[in-house]
Amino acid sequence: MLKKYDLSKINWIKTNGMIPAIIQHYYSKEILMHGYMNKEALLKTKKEGLVTFYSRTKKCLWTKGHTSGNYLKVMEISTDCDYDTLLILVSSIGETCHLNNKSCFSVRKYDIDFLFDLEELIEDKKNNYINNSYTSYLYQSGIYRIAQKVGEEAIETILSAMKKDKNELINESSDLIYHLIVLLHNQDLNLTTVIENLKKRNKKII
Repeated sequence: MLKKYDLSKINWIKTNGMIPAIIQHYYSKEILMHGYMNKEALLKTKKEGLVTFYSRTKKCLWTKGHTSGNYLKVMEISTDCDYDTLLILVSSIGETCHLNNKSCFSVRKYDIDFLFDLEELIEDKKNNYINNSYTSYLYQSGIYRIAQKVGEEAIETILSAMKKDKNELINESSDLIYHLIVLLHNQDLNLTTVIENLKKRNKKII
């Protein structure tokens, strides 16, 4: 859901009517790309919930993903302390870069990043019941079924550990993590909220 933001403080005079916009992944916090917006592009972005830039070469608006289908869904917009740069947090299905990369920047990908990609896919299934996927089925079934599955997978994970069956433990842990992410998103939470809480706990322990 797009969080509300105030456009009135943006310093359009300082930026000559063109403000740089940094695009960041909502879940993984990876920087995906950057572009420029004028007032019209920003208002269109706000109205439609999809990132729209102003092309300085073609002198026109362009919505990211219009040709490729890899749209950037806006989750949150904020400015820096001088109100002359935008930070736009987005959810994206597909590659952002025209070179078929997730990001336009050469950033090393870590295995843990897959969890954020999975999380984004799960969120998409949550909002689109049209497909017949298992994830969509869970969301249609409701919180009780989702919570039940988390409980079942937790027990199966414990049992596989008690049996000292490493392969089964890996499989059951995978099922548990997947269903836990589904549960978090059902409650409008995500992995980042859990990570931030763990950071707070870690500081208290230290």
